[in-house]
Amino acid sequence: MTTSGDHQRSVAIVGMSCRLPGATGPDQLWELLRAGVDATSETPAERYDAAALRSTGGPAASRGGFVEGVADFDAEFFGMSAAEATALDPQQRLLLMCAWESLEDAGIVPEHLRGTRTGVFVGNSRADFLETALQQGLSSATATQLGNVRSLLAARLSHVLDLRGPSAVVDTACSSALTAVHQAVRSLRSGEVPVALVAGVNLPLRPDEGVMMSHAGALSPDGRSRFGSADADGHAPADAVAVIVLKPLEAALADGDRVRAVIAGSAVGNDGGSSSSVLNPSLEGQLDVLRWAYEDARIAPSEVDFVEAHGAGSPLLDPLELTALGRCMGTFRSSQRPLLVGSVKSNLGHAEAASGLVGLMKAALCLERRQVPASLHAELPRPDVDWAGLSIPQEITDIPERAVAGVSAQGSSSLNAHVVLRSAEPARRDADDGTRWPLVLSARTPEALAELTRACAEHLAGPGAAFPVRDLCRSAALRRTRFEHRAVVIGATHQELIEALRTGSTPELDRFLGAESVDRDGLFGPGVHAPLPTYPWRTRRYWPGDEPVDGDDPAEWLLGKHARTAFDQDSTLADIGIDSLAKLQLMVEVQQRTGREIDPEELAALRTVRDLCRWARELTEVSR
Repeated sequence: MTTSGDHQRSVAIVGMSCRLPGATGPDQLWELLRAGVDATSETPAERYDAAALRSTGGPAASRGGFVEGVADFDAEFFGMSAAEATALDPQQRLLLMCAWESLEDAGIVPEHLRGTRTGVFVGNSRADFLETALQQGLSSATATQLGNVRSLLAARLSHVLDLRGPSAVVDTACSSALTAVHQAVRSLRSGEVPVALVAGVNLPLRPDEGVMMSHAGALSPDGRSRFGSADADGHAPADAVAVIVLKPLEAALADGDRVRAVIAGSAVGNDGGSSSSVLNPSLEGQLDVLRWAYEDARIAPSEVDFVEAHGAGSPLLDPLELTALGRCMGTFRSSQRPLLVGSVKSNLGHAEAASGLVGLMKAALCLERRQVPASLHAELPRPDVDWAGLSIPQEITDIPERAVAGVSAQGSSSLNAHVVLRSAEPARRDADDGTRWPLVLSARTPEALAELTRACAEHLAGPGAAFPVRDLCRSAALRRTRFEHRAVVIGATHQELIEALRTGSTPELDRFLGAESVDRDGLFGPGVHAPLPTYPWRTRRYWPGDEPVDGDDPAEWLLGKHARTAFDQDSTLADIGIDSLAKLQLMVEVQQRTGREIDPEELAALRTVRDLCRWARELTEVSR
């Protein structure tokens, strides 16, 4: 039972999004977990040639968890040119799209956060895209690569959304993302920030770290993470981009947010000198952090129903972690209520710095659905673990409506983290009364609007059917960005709205297309946010080396290579990223292309895109 004091200290998870192996969102992740899918696969050739590495004596994992389309991005949506998108680390690109989706899932209009003290906390330990570029030689160490340093993961998100609160990348190795959650919770509790976006980002694009981990015996030869199993032999590396949106629980309830789970407490702590070396785990250090986390949550360890473990499938780490969980939470339990312990790494692989947030997302989904899916590849329990009071579920297992879950992460930095979650109280929603409500949809392009319309019809016939029509329509009208391309339909039931979406926009509601003149708050009144499909991205592949061959138009060539944002003919060169330094580089390239000596003053006089186009075309005609 929670008290008012607990409410004041608690933090609500109000939004979630992800790009994971086999899952492009939380709902897909849940279906993957329920079905017991192992989403790992052979290493894609575009990453690196794992077979060639092994043939030359360099060990590397043969399998891993890989996100499809890591190069895909909707550059136009974020106002970026093709050149800027191609030069940008895909970790940043995917984070931008996931952050937008998480805010939509939370029912928070991104524009409403502009200029606020919203915080951004990102767990990450890789810069493979930057390192690959720098390995090409000093000629690749251009100013463009400054935009790919790791600190820009958080900074670019804050810049694009104009968020003025703390913005930091957290690196404690594999506990990075869960440590970022801990920092965000502290920031929210202190009142430093009203809202926090917490992310975990991990895209292994190079073999170096995998080879190093293989030499250390940390990677499973066949790419299977067998947490808690007698034949556990390491983990498989994995991609992950995951984002959650956090608010103080009292604020979330007051704002009518959909609370997906509640963070009751958290703790982090280093093993210090309690282990034999900085890289070896410590039982004492893990027990300390578990004790501190449940003290902070004001919840007795015996109340915990499920723990999403660090669960790497390591012969060294697993016995210590299970022993710590058994001593802290497994004692004095009946055989009918053991502590359920699982690991999402058995499904997806080990997402390293992002893994803690992936585990937290799984735990939140378990609390929301009141079930714990099976943990894979654990048919043979370790003989060196006391299993009294512990159980790794081998099938979907129900948990109470009001349950408590813990999430653990451990870093090779010796930094342990643990977050305590509890189920959210069911939201009180008013039943539909036959009133016909308008469903307002909008997108940046006609194609995106058509796709969103189709997705909404499918949603209303599926998971959206669990929410009242009024709440769905209210959320679409008040809790989504209003883009220029819009459609409106009306209905009193889910089926009426589905039929209207398939038929087309309702003519008598054209006045809603004028958005700003309509008192939408007054129309719908108070309510609770209901989920809707997230924005349908219009992505294309952006990757170095994939750029089209130079065309005949010199202006298109120059702008395609050097413009850093979207532009029109009247855009100034400075505004699209062609500053004095870029002009010098451009001058050298034009001289090489045309064979003509360029007067620096002539180039310096160019002010707009129109000026540049005219100059480039005249120059080419003279050269011919």
